[in-house]
Amino acid sequence: MYSPEQPTLISHHLCPYVQRAAIALMEKGVAFKRVDVDLSNKPDWFLELSPLGKTPLLKIGGNAVFESAVILEYLEETQPNPLHAKEPLERADQRSWIEFSSAVLNDIAGFYGAADSIAFDAKVSALSRKFARLEQRLDTGPYFAGRNFCLVDAAFGPVFRYFNVFDQIGDFRILEGKPKTASLRSNLAARPSVQTAVTPGYEQRLLKFLEARGSHLSRLMQKAT
Repeated sequence: MYSPEQPTLISHHLCPYVQRAAIALMEKGVAFKRVDVDLSNKPDWFLELSPLGKTPLLKIGGNAVFESAVILEYLEETQPNPLHAKEPLERADQRSWIEFSSAVLNDIAGFYGAADSIAFDAKVSALSRKFARLEQRLDTGPYFAGRNFCLVDAAFGPVFRYFNVFDQIGDFRILEGKPKTASLRSNLAARPSVQTAVTPGYEQRLLKFLEARGSHLSRLMQKAT
């Protein structure tokens, strides 16, 4: 299913998985439209296109591709400027680390949604351990695979963007003592595709979302103001 028509990325302004797709599209030089939906009040047209009712969704002509991992693979198969390694084992390794980044995002959701200090501290520890594993895996950079930007970088760009906001709330020391991870974070933050993968006002929207959660992190935010 390949269509030369300009794709439309169906998006939610806070969804990190949407950001992955947007980064890949921009890195490949693919022009695309972006349409944001309210996931708390999903329109009928969106539910007709998305069997899971989630973003991202890539609409190509009369067809729709859903789930970020599938969208990334579709783009690899149909668009120029490959972002996966050519060698099969290295490519499989990169796919594995994309899955790892999804596990990090799950822990991030647990971090900002933790109901009390015990659950919160457990997620801080879980995230610190995951980034310690990433630190072990990274080499000299500047990106995950060395000199070449790859889909693992597209997956971790949204991960580190959360920490730009978390750092405004407090020093949770999750990334402390991980210099290669810090370097990757900095290099990804400087990448134009990563910078423009979110719509204007992203940080303010995320801060508002976090404060309204009623979580332990929400209460920390309230104490800080």
